[in-house]
Amino acid sequence: MKKITLPERPNWRDHAREVGFSFADMHGEPYWDESSAYAFTLDQIETDIEDPATELHAMCREAVAHILANEPLMEKLAIPEAHRDLIATSWRRGDPEIYGRFDLVYDGKGPAKLLEYNADTPTSLYESAAFQWQWLEDQLAAGVLEPGSDQFNGLHEALVERFKAVFEPESELHFTAIGGNPEDYATVEAMGWAAREAGLGAHYCDLEKIAISKDGQFLDDEDRVIGVLFKLYPWEDLLRDEYANHIAGSRCLFLEPAWKALLSNKGLLPVLWSMFEGHPNLLPAFFEADINDALAGRGPAAPDIAESFGRAADQLAKGHVCKPVFSREGASVSIIKNGELVEEAQNNAYAEHPRIVQAYTPLPQFEGFRPVIGAWIIGETCAGIGIREDRSRITQDLSRFKPHFISA
Repeated sequence: MKKITLPERPNWRDHAREVGFSFADMHGEPYWDESSAYAFTLDQIETDIEDPATELHAMCREAVAHILANEPLMEKLAIPEAHRDLIATSWRRGDPEIYGRFDLVYDGKGPAKLLEYNADTPTSLYESAAFQWQWLEDQLAAGVLEPGSDQFNGLHEALVERFKAVFEPESELHFTAIGGNPEDYATVEAMGWAAREAGLGAHYCDLEKIAISKDGQFLDDEDRVIGVLFKLYPWEDLLRDEYANHIAGSRCLFLEPAWKALLSNKGLLPVLWSMFEGHPNLLPAFFEADINDALAGRGPAAPDIAESFGRAADQLAKGHVCKPVFSREGASVSIIKNGELVEEAQNNAYAEHPRIVQAYTPLPQFEGFRPVIGAWIIGETCAGIGIREDRSRITQDLSRFKPHFISA
C-alpha cells in the first residue's frame, strides 16, 4: 500500500459539475482529492481487505441473532423498548439488506482491523462506485496509470445484481433523504440508478414530504403508496421519531431493514469481541458500564467480563478510544494513550449516549494524512472500497476522499 503523487485530470471539476458532484469541495476544503492516489497489490486487496470484510459481515449476522436472544444487550445498545419487537420481527421475517460499509484501519501489512460498521446509512457511495471508477478509466486513457492497472470496485454492478435478486422485475421502490443535502442525495441517487438498471421503478421523495394515509400507509409527495422505502435516515433517529409508531402497520418494507439498527450501533463492537475474542480483524472492545461493573464486582456477568477485560487490560492501557454507541463523523469520540487524552472531537453532539471502550490502533500516516479504508458490503459480500483520509486521528467531516488503484 503506497500513496502515489499523480497529475490531476485537467477537466475533472467540469466533469464533476456535469454529473452533479456538487460537493467535491466542502467547508472550504477539497473533499475529492486526486492529487495523489493509494496503490495496492492484488493480494493486499483480496487477502487483507475483501475476504476479511466478507467474513466480518457473516460474524455481524451471527451477532444479530445473539443480541435478539439477549434482552440486556438490547438495553446496552440503547434500543427503545417499544420497538424491539419491530427489530426482532424484521430479522425473523428475513427482511433483505442491500449495503453497508466497514471502516478499517490498514497499513498495507495487515491484518486490517475493524473500527466500526456503518451498516444502515453509509454515505460516499457515489464517489466510491462511480466517480473514482471514471478517474481510473480517464487516467488509464491518459497514460498516467500503467496499462493493466485496476480498481477494487464492482459496487454498481453488485448493487444492480442485488436489486435483481431481492425484487421482482418492475417492482416500485421509493428512495428518500433529508432535503437539501447534496451528499445524501448523491448516495440515494446512486442506489436509484442501480435499481433502475435492475429493471425496477425508482421514485425519490424528500424525507420531510412523506405523509401517512388514513389507513396508516406511507405516501410520497404525489400521494403514491410507498411499498418499499430506502431511507437515508438512521434507525437510531427513526426509532425515536413519532413516525416509528406507524412502521409496523404500514405494510412498507424498509431498506435498510430494522434489524440493521443492531449493526449500525457501536455497541456491536463489544458484542463481536465477546463472541469472537482474539479474531485477527477485531480490536478488544467493551461497554464502559460493563468495565465499571466488573471492576466493582457487580452483576452476574462481572467475573466473565473482568476476565476478558484482564486479558486486554495492557493493550487498553497503552491506548483506547471512547465512543458513544451512536455517533456520526467522529463526533463525541476521544482517544486516550497511556492515561492521557491525546485527541478529542470538537463536535460533542452525541455525548449523552452510553459509551464503549475500544483498543486504539493508530492509522498509518502518509504525508500528514491518515487514511481509513471503507470496505463496502453489497448483500453479504465485499464488492469494493473507498478511502477517506484526515489530518486528525479521528476521521471527521473535513476528511478527503482519495481514489485508489491496484498496481499492474
